Amino acid sequence: MCGIVGYIGHRDAYPIIMKGLQRLEYRGYDSAGIVLFDGEETHLSKTKGKVEDLKKRAESTIAVKGKLGLGHTRWATHGVPNDINSHPHYSNSGDLVIIHNGIIENYESIKKALIGRGYSFESDTDTEVLVNLIEEIKNTEDVKLGKAVQIALNQVVGAYAIAVFDKNKPDEIVVAKLGSPLAIGIGENEYFIASDASPFIEFTNNAVYLEDEEMAIVRIGKEIKLRKIKDDAIAYPNILELQLNLEEIEKGGYDHFMLKEIYEQPRAILDTYRGRLLADQGIIKMAGIDQNLEKFLNTNRIIIVACGTSWHAGLVAEYIFEDLARIPVEVEYASEFRYRNPVITENDVLIAISQSGETADTLAAIKLAKEKGAFVFGVCNVVGSSIARETHAGAYTHAGPEIGVASTKAFTTQITVLTLIALKLAHEKGVFSQSKYHEYLTELEGIPAKVERTLQSNQIVEDISEIYKDSTNCLYLGRGYNFPVALEGALKLKEISYIHAEGYPAAEMKHGPIALIDEQMPVIVIATKKGHYEKVVSNIQEIKSRSGRIIAIVTEGDKTVKELADHVVEVPETSESLTPLLTTIPLQLLSYHIAVMRGCNVDQPRNLAKSVTVE
Repeated sequence: MCGIVGYIGHRDAYPIIMKGLQRLEYRGYDSAGIVLFDGEETHLSKTKGKVEDLKKRAESTIAVKGKLGLGHTRWATHGVPNDINSHPHYSNSGDLVIIHNGIIENYESIKKALIGRGYSFESDTDTEVLVNLIEEIKNTEDVKLGKAVQIALNQVVGAYAIAVFDKNKPDEIVVAKLGSPLAIGIGENEYFIASDASPFIEFTNNAVYLEDEEMAIVRIGKEIKLRKIKDDAIAYPNILELQLNLEEIEKGGYDHFMLKEIYEQPRAILDTYRGRLLADQGIIKMAGIDQNLEKFLNTNRIIIVACGTSWHAGLVAEYIFEDLARIPVEVEYASEFRYRNPVITENDVLIAISQSGETADTLAAIKLAKEKGAFVFGVCNVVGSSIARETHAGAYTHAGPEIGVASTKAFTTQITVLTLIALKLAHEKGVFSQSKYHEYLTELEGIPAKVERTLQSNQIVEDISEIYKDSTNCLYLGRGYNFPVALEGALKLKEISYIHAEGYPAAEMKHGPIALIDEQMPVIVIATKKGHYEKVVSNIQEIKSRSGRIIAIVTEGDKTVKELADHVVEVPETSESLTPLLTTIPLQLLSYHIAVMRGCNVDQPRNLAKSVTVE
């Protein structure tokens, strides 16, 4: 999400860092900052807003000379987006400077301990806590900066990519990584540090990508020194020669942002529940819910408003909330909701879902619900967006920037957030036993690994796509939790391949769509073992008897559907309520490969925009 850029060498650091930050803008952020060292003093400038705002501020307020510098674009996690919470951060002495991507989950206990030792804090961030922990260790244990960083990182829980320097030793920068990417560019008597290689590709094509739980010390005139954070073992840098151009690097080596984002879903789901889901302790922590628990527990109903893919996530949530938490739910298109004079009361809770947080119809629905006295909760991906500001409370999905217009990881991370909420409410209401509750939490915790396994079906899906790429119509069928997945699969195919597709509840097939089925019609059926399996098998038999071509999404080890379908794609077994997080993956891949084979612009399909900010 956030972006890191650093430089140490013989060039002026400022233009390198500022240009690098601009290249990382695709990652999504709400504030930016830069620190430069001129040989005597550090010069810091940071601001809420865009890199261009930072550039104007820096050039008017600080000296922009120096051969050492760090820059950062921040996507707020701890503390609202503002100038103070922006990175870089100083330690209390002013000697140490840090930039940080990620989340330090146990920062509160560390902060309390540091306050007890006389430390003070200007920001609300976990990052300022980390830099002061490093300083405390450096001073009390009388160790060098690199060792202090290593000891500190062994005390923290969470994810990070960091870069730190000490103004009293300005010939080195210490960097470390766990969970968030970090690359080191190697030039002649100079080093570049960045979240990916795009900020330094024109200066060097030699780079080292840190592995998880590795740290490095880069020093002028010396080779990189790599260590394992856990045990201080020496690590040896694998220097790669970059063959990619700038655009390809931004896509992480994938041909399209959409494919990259499909493959990012295991990490995106993990990041979405990281710090919220503590399965081993039987705890779900969500500030927006915890602080408004009575609103949810006492509501007459939940109204979900959204558009497009987010509406499909809301349909999945309807099943989840009613099944698990036993709360009535209505799911509305935001565009229809705002115009049909809906009945809204003070006892209603409205959940608004939007990837961008800027969807115009959803914003209008929020304002209408607030006027009627309802409690409004937002689920979105962009910190500081309009929906985040307009709602009474909310939860971010932490999916990371989604650049492809056709949403993929937005769908799965929205479902993840909504599942966490439903499980928390179900537990508070005592709907099911403690053992059943732990079972759900453990199963949700294991979903990222099962998504990884599902992605291994990519070649199978690509082979299927080759067969059906020239189809003019497709039918998608699902039941229960997977009916909305059928709708989402059809939408993806329409959006990026321009093939007409419709999603239906499988039981509705006999009420009209069955008339369309012939030997030319591919029918995609979601037929996992959990749920209405026997009913779906009957629907498949009806399709087969009419010569329809059947592509089935089945549970691993399925035998019955395999005998009936023309093609099968397997997904791991999981709880019924979590199956949409797996069954949607093959449908995303199917739409992607068909679109590529048809020569369509996958990331920017015609007539569509990423954020719909007008009606």
